[in-house]
Amino acid sequence: MATEAQANASPSIDAKQPPLAPWDAPVTVTTYEFPRMEPVRFESYSPKHLKMPLRKDLLHRAVVYEGDMTRQGTASTKWRDDVHGSHRKLIQQKGSGRARVGDRQSPIRVGGGVAHGPHPRDFSTDLPAKIYDQAWRTALSYRYQRGELIVIDNQISLHPESTPHLLQTILDQNEWHTKKGRSTFITMGLDPSMADKFEKLQRYATLRDARTVDVKNLLETKRLIIEKKALDYFLNRHSRDLVSKPAKAKYH
Repeated sequence: MATEAQANASPSIDAKQPPLAPWDAPVTVTTYEFPRMEPVRFESYSPKHLKMPLRKDLLHRAVVYEGDMTRQGTASTKWRDDVHGSHRKLIQQKGSGRARVGDRQSPIRVGGGVAHGPHPRDFSTDLPAKIYDQAWRTALSYRYQRGELIVIDNQISLHPESTPHLLQTILDQNEWHTKKGRSTFITMGLDPSMADKFEKLQRYATLRDARTVDVKNLLETKRLIIEKKALDYFLNRHSRDLVSKPAKAKYH
């Protein structure tokens, strides 16, 4: 008597795909609802976005590059030709028995020009865009791997009539206060009422618009509380060195 083959026979060992290496596995991020901080869902990100190895040299180059870009370079002094007044000699060259002197614009005289003084200049330096993008993702990965990257699923906002005391309570309950270090909140849409509340609690936390954040801001405080929309904005903007671009998040 012939027997029927099992329909759900397990595939052979050769047909199984090899497991992903730890550095190739996707990164799972838990998103929370603000201000109750209850878990909402899990989001998956590429390891090239939130699992970058720590590269202090890239972070240093990015911070120096940003600092050079913000230097004004407006310091200006007057050389002897720029000082107002007559350029004639104060006394005759010979016959007075005194040392030779020039005009009143001489740098050795009070009110004269400044020798080798600063003049307006451009302090900005160059940094390849791909290196700068890697520094951005390295900073975010550093925060994530240390458990200091908290992703908010909704907008970071409170009722307009709420007081800063409510925000202080939220910071205390989640240990986002000075005992554990200051925190940086990053949002895509800066709410004026929230900005006023954070202004009164700037000793404990700061609120920043995502369009004004740089690499230094990601590293200078203890932790980051960031909206998912802002995180996706950073990853999409700073992925120029990757072949495959990250997918843009869809919101309900």
